[in-house]
Amino acid sequence: MIVVVMGVSGSGKSTVGQMLADRLGCGFSDADSFHSAANIEKMRRGEALNDSDRAPWLAAIREAIVARRVAGRHHVFACSALRSRYRDVLGEHDGDVVFVYLKGAPEVIGERLASRAGHFFDPALLQSQFDTLEEPRDALIIDIRETPEAIVDTLLHKLAACPGGALLTPISPAGPARVQ
Repeated sequence: MIVVVMGVSGSGKSTVGQMLADRLGCGFSDADSFHSAANIEKMRRGEALNDSDRAPWLAAIREAIVARRVAGRHHVFACSALRSRYRDVLGEHDGDVVFVYLKGAPEVIGERLASRAGHFFDPALLQSQFDTLEEPRDALIIDIRETPEAIVDTLLHKLAACPGGALLTPISPAGPARVQ
């Protein structure tokens, strides 16, 4: 199973994604690491990315997803995947790719971004992400007001009900899950 934790910047994708991967005992990739130097510099300058900026980035993430699937490996990706067509590229309609949408109010996410240090994303771009966002219909939708630990517990329960989710066997609510 491939899990893509999606949402706007500051929604908790990296934190929740890494925690989920740890609990599942599988790999984790942050889509930020797939950005070109030019894209990173553009965001540092406070400029929003456009579709042509995102196309090679999405293709690289898709290649990584396919490689994990071909190898038969479970994997968690943190990726904004803001538009429906971006999710299509990443494999939304593939049976073993599950999207998890971390949904939160702009005010809550804005506060998170204001307190985040050392990230290239300019918090002034948050509104442009909400403007771009096409909320998914076929994703697991999670309210981000819970703690990351509670979100991961909820996700483990919901993922178990997905096709292929029976392969995920949590050892305990607080302990790691076991991937068969």
